[in-house]
Amino acid sequence: MQEKLEDILNQAFKKLGYEVDAKVVKSKEENVDFQCDNLFSLAKEYHKAPLVIGEDIVKTINEMDDFSLYFNSVTLAKPGFINICVSDEFINKMLKELINKDKFGIEEEHNTIVIDYGGPNVAKPLHVGHLRTAIIGQAIYNILKFKGNKVIGDVHLGDIGTQMGQVIYGIIRDFPNTDFKDIEFDLDYLNKTYPEMSALCKENDDVKAKCLKITKDLQDGNSNYKILWKKICDISIADIKRLYEYLDVHFDLWYGESDSYKQFSEMIPFIESKGIVKEDDGAKIIDVKEDDDKIDIPPLILQKSDGAYLYATSDLGTIWQRKKDFNPDAIIYVTDNRQALHFKQVFRATRKANIYDGSLEHYGYGTVNGPDNKPFKTREGGALKLESLIKEVKDEFINLREENKNMGSEDLDKIVNAIIKFADLQNDLTRNYIFDIKKFSEVNGKTGSYILYSYLRINKLLSNNDGNLSSEIYNDVDRALRLKLLDVSNVINEAALERKPHYIANYLYELAVIANNFYEANKMNGIDEKIRNDYDIVLSFNNKVLKKLLSLLGISIPKAM
Repeated sequence: MQEKLEDILNQAFKKLGYEVDAKVVKSKEENVDFQCDNLFSLAKEYHKAPLVIGEDIVKTINEMDDFSLYFNSVTLAKPGFINICVSDEFINKMLKELINKDKFGIEEEHNTIVIDYGGPNVAKPLHVGHLRTAIIGQAIYNILKFKGNKVIGDVHLGDIGTQMGQVIYGIIRDFPNTDFKDIEFDLDYLNKTYPEMSALCKENDDVKAKCLKITKDLQDGNSNYKILWKKICDISIADIKRLYEYLDVHFDLWYGESDSYKQFSEMIPFIESKGIVKEDDGAKIIDVKEDDDKIDIPPLILQKSDGAYLYATSDLGTIWQRKKDFNPDAIIYVTDNRQALHFKQVFRATRKANIYDGSLEHYGYGTVNGPDNKPFKTREGGALKLESLIKEVKDEFINLREENKNMGSEDLDKIVNAIIKFADLQNDLTRNYIFDIKKFSEVNGKTGSYILYSYLRINKLLSNNDGNLSSEIYNDVDRALRLKLLDVSNVINEAALERKPHYIANYLYELAVIANNFYEANKMNGIDEKIRNDYDIVLSFNNKVLKKLLSLLGISIPKAM
């Protein structure tokens, strides 16, 4: 609809001698559907007052032979806006076309895109800080795939970093005089040992040095340490997969940092051949600062003086591998926004070394906070385990109403997922937000439960229709719903372009509110057959949109609530 309106305005502009592309946006004014504010840029370019230009444009449009096919009114408003109210006939014409289009008529893309949206550390339990990476990343993955792209999701495990040296040290301490092949332990052991060893390293420099030495030896291929490393990975990754499976988060690749190390023998000589690597106190570094930097950007450390590698080198190795394996058009990273400087260093080093020339994008997210507006913590001050958050949400929803206690486990899990995901995805990913378990579990308000309930409520009303939508609109709420449905392709396109799922989440809520208003205002039984048929078509399409957009956010609909 907006494209057609812009086309009509462009014809009027051209007829009057103005060479500017018209831009039409949704209006927030009462009784105005769309608005054009090109008059200000036209006034600047053609040295006329905005209202003088506007009067000519509005007059030209109002004199169109087929004006009534598209408009109820086109008027001029101070200080220089063209206000547009579209005709019911135009709304229905566009809605009929949209209903019959595949994928809501979105503009398809055909790029290859790698998305890195996991990043958990092996040997450490998933905590609430891992929630946003998984949920936001999966939503971006789903949206870009729906747009027609070939999308490859990589969990990118932290599987060979400092925590591995610490856990292996703890195992050696706890299983003395035991052949490494015979050592057995379980997930509970790992969950206890990592925090214990991490705390010990902060207190004891000697232990810290030994753990770092183990990490370096593991990276260099120590066969005994690799036996323990394999056991740790098998146990820890199985649990990570279990929790991601519960959240309906999936990855095409389960690569880790250890896979990037396999690229170093080829990549590092290539980088050094570019003449960009310097020595600094025995370490190899790449200077990545630029003349127009507003802040100091430290050099990227390619290799430490003791020969060990850090995250930056493994990220370069991962880009090298992705270029070699997939040659993607874009590589997207979804991480905590505190890693922004790290990725700036990595991306600049990538460009300087000419490793990859596609799009490198980092989307940093804010924190999930508790009621005190501080990052979620346990009573002991540690990070809240993700499994504990899931249990708290489930318990809250079960205890909210008596009938919830009798709900099937599959439906309950879908609702818990919706509560957690919609609470997160309704926010711009760059912002912190407060996770209020009680508030987000309610069926009323801006919650995942409300969207699900709206879908199920409307679904009960639907009956068969003949697929022929008439040209009539019956009241203001009916008109508002049809206009809102026409926004769906724009919302998906914008969410894909900006990598921001909250556009879809907010649209879903607004659509559900209007659909519920429609339900309250209009009888569905005992009414004229033609009206009933029209209502069925509109509401059926409404639920098709709700279901598809919920799926893009990774939310499934339960059978009942």
